[in-house]
Amino acid sequence: MQEKRLNLEKLLAEGKIIQVKPQGYSMYPLFVPGRDEAVIEPFKNQKLRRGDVVLYRRQGGILVLHRIWKCTQESCYMVGDNQKTVEGPLRKEQIRGILIGVIRNGKGFSTDHLLYRICAGIWLLLRPVRPNISRVIAKCKKNYRKKQINKSSD
Repeated sequence: MQEKRLNLEKLLAEGKIIQVKPQGYSMYPLFVPGRDEAVIEPFKNQKLRRGDVVLYRRQGGILVLHRIWKCTQESCYMVGDNQKTVEGPLRKEQIRGILIGVIRNGKGFSTDHLLYRICAGIWLLLRPVRPNISRVIAKCKKNYRKKQINKSSD
């Protein structure tokens, strides 16, 4: 696994755009593990905005894909879409890449799309209650699937 992470960073350092399947649920509902893919371009000190999703290396060594909560001139504060706790400050040197697109069920969309930016902004405002919203969404999906299974077995 360590080798794979180093390869991702190497590809980004070489200026290449990468496509990865995020693991874990910290960025749910934007990314569902095993289904969605992130399209990430190298970070070259471009202007970062609140709501951008970036790939960065934590002090502890792992690569993380989270959304920017706030940026100052020298550092950024991050939060996962399914989390309430803000992480930071992180130095901008820790950022390796920036999300430019999402591939879901074989169809892609850009993070520059107006609807995506609006949804990302609203989701940031809902930070204190997001995990509760995600739990309700997951429960509704589970109940819906259960009903579909019961319907098809009748």
